[in-house]
Amino acid sequence: MIAYSTQLIEEDDVQAVVEVLQSAHLTQGSRVEALEEAICDYIGTQEAVLFNSATSALFALYSSVGISQGDEVITTPITFVATSNMFVALGAQPIWCDVKLDGNIDEREIEKLITPKTKAIVAVDFGGKPVAHDAIRALAKKYGLLYLDDACHAFGSEMDGGKVGTFADATVFSFHAIKPFTTGEGGCVVTDDGELASKLRLFRSHGIVKKSLWNGDMVQMGFNFRLTDIQAALGLSQIKKVDRFIVRRNEIAAYYDARFAGAKLFATQRIEADRKSARHLYPVILNPELHCVKEDIFKTLQEKGIGVQVHYKPIYQNSYYKARFGEVGLPVADDFYRSEMSLPCHQKMTDKEAKFVADTFLEAVERYAYRGCTF
Repeated sequence: MIAYSTQLIEEDDVQAVVEVLQSAHLTQGSRVEALEEAICDYIGTQEAVLFNSATSALFALYSSVGISQGDEVITTPITFVATSNMFVALGAQPIWCDVKLDGNIDEREIEKLITPKTKAIVAVDFGGKPVAHDAIRALAKKYGLLYLDDACHAFGSEMDGGKVGTFADATVFSFHAIKPFTTGEGGCVVTDDGELASKLRLFRSHGIVKKSLWNGDMVQMGFNFRLTDIQAALGLSQIKKVDRFIVRRNEIAAYYDARFAGAKLFATQRIEADRKSARHLYPVILNPELHCVKEDIFKTLQEKGIGVQVHYKPIYQNSYYKARFGEVGLPVADDFYRSEMSLPCHQKMTDKEAKFVADTFLEAVERYAYRGCTF
């Protein structure tokens, strides 16, 4: 099965992990701090704080910036549930903003959703394509709101020559196995706010400050959200290759773009000239006449050994969210879910595999197109 995204682990990655396994410190050693420094150098921020998952990083960030009971947070429903779960767990309410057909939050729709209860805007760079950061940041500044970026798809993405991670008050990245580079599981928060970084470091380690000898003091609520040195060692090896991995992902995407140019039955995600995507995903957007045969296309591709996926079911369509916040519908987000399918696109793919995916997808679309949909 050709996965829609997967890791590429090479011999030097293995040796980096083995070195830690043979050392005195499997966790709470020096490699976490070294990887944090490497991330700061790569992104261009003053602070990076590593966590054992991006979900932990989101929860720590939302908690540390003071999101709490009764707050409203404007965000996109086209994302993994962790984006909103972690502030809902703190008692805040999601205010869903519709998206554009590239999967990114529609910055033109945000302002009308702002109320006196709004605490933050949380964006998501869908598939690795940067959102309209300048416009969203300006809105947040105008209304005195926090601007937080869930960039779990976008480590290495750029806009106007700047890296994603430098546009929001704080940005969360994921280093899950299928991301452009990996620590196995893991995530981080990057920011230029030193005070926030200090709070995050306390939060990830039980809220305890070490004082002297055996004496420590728990000064705030915290958890064990630490990344191990084993994972950090893998990350230190992988971060040296992330640009190479992203180049390869973009080569696969460029091949698809060329093969799909002029397609009548679907569209692809357009990346503007001033932006670079890490290409965590390669989404195709099926025309409405294919919505009723989407499952047939999906199954056919799976049967052929192509691990397509759909990103994402709008969060508000999940049973938990319906029960807690009621029925919600947004026209573009709902349509995006009916339309989206992610094709394999990652650094491990060969040219032959990319051709097979493109050929098979085009054949499947043509095969089922004649059925049409009844509206």
